Amino acid sequence: MSFTAYLAGLAAGAGLIIAIGAQNAFVLRQGLQRTDIGSVVLVCVLADISLILLGVAGMGLAVQQHPGLLQWLRYAGATFLAAYGLFALRRAWQGESGLQPAGHGAGSRGRVVLACLGFTLLNPHVYLDTVVLLGSLSTHYFGQGRWLFAAGASTASAVWFLSLGYGARVLLPIFRSPFAWRVFDVLVAAFMLTLAAVLLFQPMA
Repeated sequence: MSFTAYLAGLAAGAGLIIAIGAQNAFVLRQGLQRTDIGSVVLVCVLADISLILLGVAGMGLAVQQHPGLLQWLRYAGATFLAAYGLFALRRAWQGESGLQPAGHGAGSRGRVVLACLGFTLLNPHVYLDTVVLLGSLSTHYFGQGRWLFAAGASTASAVWFLSLGYGARVLLPIFRSPFAWRVFDVLVAAFMLTLAAVLLFQPMA
């Protein structure tokens, strides 16, 4: 039963995390740039694990009982995504190559980490999926089983972000072309602006 709970958490976590999303697009871009990817992966994994543990600990009900907070996150997230989408359009227009990142050091790393936190924590669906849904699924297990479910979901998160961030180097030969980066940034811009519109005009479930 304990191993079954772990596998159930692994499958549920993978199903929610391995999907096209703004956070994943950001991690992929950092992986292609080979810039601060360790920090980005660490932030994503720690944030996911924290939210999973909160859900299993019973915070899902608290999230559902505060729709005002989710609405605030909805508008803040839409604004953040729209701004990032416009920046991606500007990069595509100016033809900035992602393999030539501007600036390094603490200041640059700090901006990258803040952006990563924005993609992670300003998306209200993160709370609905991770805290509410995984928290609800964990109630099918008792005692140690619930925490093994959380461990499985956390493992899925860690494996996914490590694979996405460090596995992006496989695509590097394609992205040595400035044109490929322009296409990538146009797609990212379209994706981010679409997500922003969805957050603005689609009511929260």
